Amino acid sequence: MASMEENFPRGGIQKKPTEGKTSNTKLERDNLFDVCKDKNILTIMLSMTCQDNHSMLLFLLSQALCEGMLLLGCIKEVSDYELVVSLPNGLSGFVPVTQISDAYSKLLSKQVAQGELLEDLHSLVDLYSPGTLVRCIVTTIEKSADGRRSIKLSIDPKKVNKSLNASALASGMLLSGFVSSVEDHGYLIDIGVNGTNAFLPRQKAQNYIKTVKKGSDLKIGQNLNCVIVEVKNGGRVVLLSIDRSEVASSLATERQNWSLSNLLPGLVVKARVQKVAPLGIKLSFLSFFTGIVDFMHMDPEKSMSYSPDQVVKACIISINPTTKVVRLTLRQAFLHPGGSPNQISNDRIGAVVEESTVKAFYKQFGAVFELDDGTLAFARLKHLSKTRKSFKPGAFKAGCKHKCRIIDYSLMDEMCIVSLKYQIIEARFLQYQDIHTGDVLQGKVFALKPIGMQVKVTDAIKGLVPSMHLADVILKQPEKKYNIGDQVRCRVLECNPAGKKLILTLKKNLVQSKLPVLSNYEDAKPGLITHGFVVCAREFGCIVKFYNDVKGLVPKNELSSEPISCPDEVFHEGQVVKVMVLKCEPEQERLLLSFRLSNKPALDDRKECTPKKKQEMVDVKILKKRDNGLEVSVLEDEGNVIASIPTVHLSDFVATCKLLWHCLQEGDVLPRVMCLSDNGERIILSRKSAVISAVQEEQVVRNFSEIQPGMLLTGYVRNVMPFGVFVEFPFGVTGLAPKVSMSDKFVTDTKDHFVVGQTVIAKVMSIDEEKQRVLLNLKVSECSSGDSAAESFALLNQYFKEMKEIRNLLRRRGESSMTQGLCELVPGKELQLVVQDVKEDGSALFSGGCVTGLTVTATRYHLGGQDKKIIPGEKTKALVLHVDALASKVYVSLREELLKRRAKQRLTENSQHYAIVQHIAEEFAIMSLETGQLAAIPIASHFNDTFRFDSEKLKVGQTISATLKAVKENDHGLLLAVQGAAKKNVFVRVRNESETALEEVLAAVKHSLSLGDVVTGTVKSVKPTHVTVAIDDKLTGSIHASRILDEVPIGSFPTFTLKAGQKVTARVVGGRDVNTHRYLPITHPHFTRSIPELSASQTLYPYGCPPLLLPSVKELAYNILKNWLEVEVAPDIRGRVPHLLLSLSTKVLKHPEKSFKNGQAISATVTGTDVTETNLYLSLTGIQSLEQGTITVGMVTKVTPHIGLTIALPGGKTGKVSIFHLSDTYMEDPLGDFKAGKIVRCYILSNENGKIQLSLRQSRLNPKSKSKVEDVEITCIKDVKKGQLVRGYVKSITSSGIRKPGEAPRLQVSVGFTWDEDMNAMDIPVLNQKEESSESEEEEDPHSKRKKQTKKEKELEKQKKEKELCKLEAALMDPSRQPQSADDFDRLVLSSPNSSILWLQYMAFHLQATEIEKARAVAERALKTISFREEQEKLNVWVALLNLENMYGTEETLMKVFERAVQYNEPLKVFQHLCDIYASSEKYKQAEELYHTMLKRFRQEKSVWLKYASFLLKQGQTEATHRLLERAVKALPTKEHVDVISRFAQLEFRFGDAEHAKALFESTLSSYPKRTDIWSIYIDIMIKHGSQKEVRDIFERVVHLSLAPKKMKFLFKRYLDYEKKFGTTESVLAVKRAALEYVETKSSLADI
Repeated sequence: MASMEENFPRGGIQKKPTEGKTSNTKLERDNLFDVCKDKNILTIMLSMTCQDNHSMLLFLLSQALCEGMLLLGCIKEVSDYELVVSLPNGLSGFVPVTQISDAYSKLLSKQVAQGELLEDLHSLVDLYSPGTLVRCIVTTIEKSADGRRSIKLSIDPKKVNKSLNASALASGMLLSGFVSSVEDHGYLIDIGVNGTNAFLPRQKAQNYIKTVKKGSDLKIGQNLNCVIVEVKNGGRVVLLSIDRSEVASSLATERQNWSLSNLLPGLVVKARVQKVAPLGIKLSFLSFFTGIVDFMHMDPEKSMSYSPDQVVKACIISINPTTKVVRLTLRQAFLHPGGSPNQISNDRIGAVVEESTVKAFYKQFGAVFELDDGTLAFARLKHLSKTRKSFKPGAFKAGCKHKCRIIDYSLMDEMCIVSLKYQIIEARFLQYQDIHTGDVLQGKVFALKPIGMQVKVTDAIKGLVPSMHLADVILKQPEKKYNIGDQVRCRVLECNPAGKKLILTLKKNLVQSKLPVLSNYEDAKPGLITHGFVVCAREFGCIVKFYNDVKGLVPKNELSSEPISCPDEVFHEGQVVKVMVLKCEPEQERLLLSFRLSNKPALDDRKECTPKKKQEMVDVKILKKRDNGLEVSVLEDEGNVIASIPTVHLSDFVATCKLLWHCLQEGDVLPRVMCLSDNGERIILSRKSAVISAVQEEQVVRNFSEIQPGMLLTGYVRNVMPFGVFVEFPFGVTGLAPKVSMSDKFVTDTKDHFVVGQTVIAKVMSIDEEKQRVLLNLKVSECSSGDSAAESFALLNQYFKEMKEIRNLLRRRGESSMTQGLCELVPGKELQLVVQDVKEDGSALFSGGCVTGLTVTATRYHLGGQDKKIIPGEKTKALVLHVDALASKVYVSLREELLKRRAKQRLTENSQHYAIVQHIAEEFAIMSLETGQLAAIPIASHFNDTFRFDSEKLKVGQTISATLKAVKENDHGLLLAVQGAAKKNVFVRVRNESETALEEVLAAVKHSLSLGDVVTGTVKSVKPTHVTVAIDDKLTGSIHASRILDEVPIGSFPTFTLKAGQKVTARVVGGRDVNTHRYLPITHPHFTRSIPELSASQTLYPYGCPPLLLPSVKELAYNILKNWLEVEVAPDIRGRVPHLLLSLSTKVLKHPEKSFKNGQAISATVTGTDVTETNLYLSLTGIQSLEQGTITVGMVTKVTPHIGLTIALPGGKTGKVSIFHLSDTYMEDPLGDFKAGKIVRCYILSNENGKIQLSLRQSRLNPKSKSKVEDVEITCIKDVKKGQLVRGYVKSITSSGIRKPGEAPRLQVSVGFTWDEDMNAMDIPVLNQKEESSESEEEEDPHSKRKKQTKKEKELEKQKKEKELCKLEAALMDPSRQPQSADDFDRLVLSSPNSSILWLQYMAFHLQATEIEKARAVAERALKTISFREEQEKLNVWVALLNLENMYGTEETLMKVFERAVQYNEPLKVFQHLCDIYASSEKYKQAEELYHTMLKRFRQEKSVWLKYASFLLKQGQTEATHRLLERAVKALPTKEHVDVISRFAQLEFRFGDAEHAKALFESTLSSYPKRTDIWSIYIDIMIKHGSQKEVRDIFERVVHLSLAPKKMKFLFKRYLDYEKKFGTTESVLAVKRAALEYVETKSSLADI
């Protein structure tokens, strides 16, 4: 027989192999764990018996199960009659109510016999909960007609533990037990072992009852994990414990005498890895057992790190009694008995995952995927394709992407089960929870029974059509109408997902009805008309039934307008009728109905909302208020159409939505509502003014094909997910704004930024036409017009406009004095109040006749400060600040500066004022001006501006700058203003002026202007590059600076010739699209909605712009960037002037911003155009010629030590300056004055073959200068005279002497500067000299040239080149080859774009060559390339960029990078990294300043305080650290104090004062003596830093404390270990005696 222990994952004792089976054994061993792709699945089976081959697969299939097999399962669902149990490898079974335990079955039988409920008998729902692990045994396996296997299980201990006997029981064993009886002192537990009585004392169950059962007592039939504490009388009496800590720490050991026959699932063992294979791991445990772990049960975090002989903890999950195969799991959730596996939310089941990545594919079983949230999922082989024939294994290689749907979750595998089948992904219903009452669905008939017809909706969902509902009339022979397999269309009458109960109807009138579905009594409002069916007709009337078993009575007098004497003759059971609700009492479930529907037109004959109606405004009447919105009827001449308005669609403002819903009542009429969508069953309306405006102005897209990148669209948030926000637009188009594109600030939690239903403006980033996906950007910097003041004022104005409508609504209603009082109260009104109460926080409550029923409050600040004290009952004057109508709350102030009456001053619009914030509401803040008047400023500057850091939020008492926008107090009693720009700290992207000009126009107005029309308007605003002109009250146009004057003087500013308010006459020369700002042709259908582009110049070009052929044109500088000057010739023609072509003066080039201002006219020469002829290449210095002898300007791009400079020249050329051409005077450090970026004048020595040699000598640049040249230039041997002192720089050292590149011998080498930048002047000079001298000889002696090559020589040379090429290709393909060039790095980052390590190595490569700009460019590329999901990888690049700027940049560039990093990453991490950078580069001052900022911004973060403390101690600032600890204790929560003090003390020991550290520990431990963790830390540190006497003193103190036995055991063990290591034999014995005394003392106390 083959060796089971060596070769197979099974239990049993190792046996010697027989000779006859040796070859087979070898074959089986190789195939079991070294699975080859070409081998059949049978090669991984065990050949124990022919019948059980399938049971030995590494992956547990349902075919491998057999009766008597023991399994560990997890309860998935609980019902009254069964438990659904999740089994390993995605299987599931069920436990009938009769298979729980003997005691529970007896109670069930007793209850059935007596016919009444028993108090001791509890339902399974009360006893079990999903997620509980249970040991079970397979009792039967049944196969259904469709091939499905039904696995019936039992958790009865008599069956699960049937292999155990009394003699085998031992202390420490972990068993399953069931409560069979509740006694006074404990519980009798049924463990299923014959002849054994198990008892659980109450004290051993207290911990479990408190934590798990929440104080309720154990019940009969309850399953428990029990640990045997003591075995008495040979196993006849057993004491148990269910203490959670004892159960969790239990471990099966060899001493417990486990054998293969009685091994149980759920036991945790220590195992040793024997072999690791792709499909799993082979383990050995309990000395002589072996088992297997399949790929689904390896720990995901360690799956790649298992190795032979590694010791691991494992849990047994199944034992096959026939083959003796033991399966185990290494997942962490199962390694602590009593725990439960991880679960997912029910919402996740049924979710469609657009892109799941294949992690591994197993040919025989299926594939493992990684979902979008990072979790793993498994798809069985049959779910990877529609049929076996269509299955393509090549499509499931690691890394492939697939669309899938989550169909289940396996608790035992902690994995989602997914399917790739198209029909499952597209299925409307996947589980019972997806079906709602009233849904119309398709099904297939699969059974006809006396009670009705069974219909299969999906494979997992089945429903019943009762006999009454098979047709509109009762069918006597339904089998004649319906056949098995028929497709039927039915409607859901009732759905109970918990009980998997689905009742359907086939009645045509119910299925096709479009009347409202009545599914609960609360919806039955008087006047509601709906369909129902008669269930009973008697002399008193008819009982009509609706959905979800809702029933109502139609009295006899309401059956018809004509008297009916015998209702049962007119109405029959099952008849579908239309009824109207007369009265309903939901509490009593009483419903009164009528068949008399009056003369109202039938609602089901309503007309559908046509697409045209989506653009029309309608008025609606409220029929009913629901929790999530309003049910309304559209007021039309043709009849009433039922529709709904969700609460979030009542307004653009979230706060107003809630208030309006609260104020509206049934019967109210809402004007100006727009139809948003109509799916045939439900019409959705909206009152969002921004959305309505967008639809009316045609600023919408009707379908996917109309979407273009760059569009700005108005929509609303449909869903907020952790990875981003889904935005829906009118007409149903939906897009996703990823987390990285949601905000200009770092997004930690998406729910902090947006809420469902919120109005937003989104910019289209990209479109995926194949998958019909749209990626959006919600950043304010991308979606705003740039004029934040105008946008925020528009929001504020719209908010108060809606508040005015609500106030008018309440006034018209006038129901109560409280409502009237709310309407009369406005900010700024004085009230006479009485102090009612003063709270602990300093705020006060008031009462008064004018505020009856309202809560009037003033904060401590508004009571007049700390000095002013008020007393309850005192009368006082107060000023209203804000009225919260939703909460019926009024905020007032008693401050004298607000109550003081002042003469109202005349204020002007757009005037600047300093104001003090007095109150902060949800949408706006109230502030007081210096004039005493109150004004409102918006909190948000944009619809998308919804998030503020705490440091950015306004605070009461804060002084801000504000600009008045409305100077008249309207009904709301406030002036309107916007916050001054100086105080705003919002990140906005850099925009050019022309974009800003057009985006200032808030909305395009339809006009009738055409090209060439002359209009007169008023200058509205003057900007450097454009002038905004108001043509009339609504229409606004723009005049570009190039179209103001006919002759533009060079250096002038054309726009400043016009002033605001001035009248101008202009001609229409074009139009721009509102969203894209592109020029539109006059034939464009939207031209009449464009922004008119005007010209005030008399000269009009035929196409609206100057001709491009002019050699010199006048332009307007509008934006100076880093490397060029951007200019505009006309609004649609732009150009760029490179930095070096701006001027020939180095002063101008060093500071171009001083010479070129926005809007300034300049003259330039066109050097070329791009292919569109709308972008020009320009020069302000004319056409540059780089000929020999000319002088030009350049920029130093690289400084090469000992060699020279690399200079960037105009026109994109590059030149070299040798080290001896830098100056006329010899210097020790000639390159010291040069660095990258320096502007220099240079003389061109030569320009041959594209190689330009330059000179910076003043004698070359200024030949007329009389300054003395100390070291003259030597160009030939004749320039050297005898006795002349020559100074130069060593270029090379040879055996013959030293060469100086400044001397005559230089001519023997070469003329000028060597082009090999990487050449080392000390290592390669001789070779270089020989090569170059040979070249010069060839030039001088043409006769010495080589003879013409023969054919053979040419062939040999060709072969030599081919060999060199092959070597080069082989080197490039070598995976171990290190990158040596930029091309190598480009290839690497292309293959691994998300690897920050590669990007950092690429940056280091450039830094080694001192190419700082290239390193920066690599970093920017990395930030754009790395996926936004790889946050840590991106952070690594940001940190590297910070390091780069710290070492090579300026403080300004470092701060710019830092601000960007904070914006795109978690701010705290960025702050900490910069602190580390400062500290490592010894910039201690900057580091300290940054730490101070962090303490203000992150005062609740413990790590910040500890990091700063470490920094101070390393600097030797001990006293400062002590003060910092005091501040930390005040700032941090109380629960953190002990840990913080302990950590500070540890830092003191390492870097500071050890004595002070001891004092801190002693102080902490005196207050918290039971904190053994602090004692342990203190002991560790003292062992390291203190004396042995001090350590022993601490141990003596701690072992005499009164702590829990478990803690004392730990401390005694530590004391003993210390003495064994550092003490003597006597000291060890002394510790043992102390421990013994402690145990005896505890024992004696227990006896008492």
